Amino acid sequence: MNKKQIMVPVDDSSYSFDAVQYSIDYAKGMDCEILLLHCHKQFPTAIGEPFLQKAIDKILEKADNVLVPYREIYKENNVHFRELLLEEPAGKVISETAKIEGINLIIMGSRGKSDLAGLIVGSTTHKVLHTAPCPVLVVR
Repeated sequence: MNKKQIMVPVDDSSYSFDAVQYSIDYAKGMDCEILLLHCHKQFPTAIGEPFLQKAIDKILEKADNVLVPYREIYKENNVHFRELLLEEPAGKVISETAKIEGINLIIMGSRGKSDLAGLIVGSTTHKVLHTAPCPVLVVR
């Protein structure tokens, strides 16, 4: 029998912190693994070297920094997790990854931080609710 997996997509919003906190009880109660997922900004396509690599490095550094506090929370609570950094659009990537990884449950915040898409309240969450291959628990 495969170990159950919970996906927790995060950004640096308070809603993500709440989802991570909530996922701890589920992970311990279900004895499962957390897949901590962050969708970073898209890599630029209209610039050349050496600027392209510098832009990619900056995006990846910022994305890694988003995960730092979540790593600490899971480690402090002895929750087994692995992490994945993927390129936007988050709504599509989250559902596709859940299907590929065989995720049993997605726990995510009701709203997050994103540039233009953030103007539509909870647009990523809304998309995931309609396209996810598994149950989605929305934390607010």
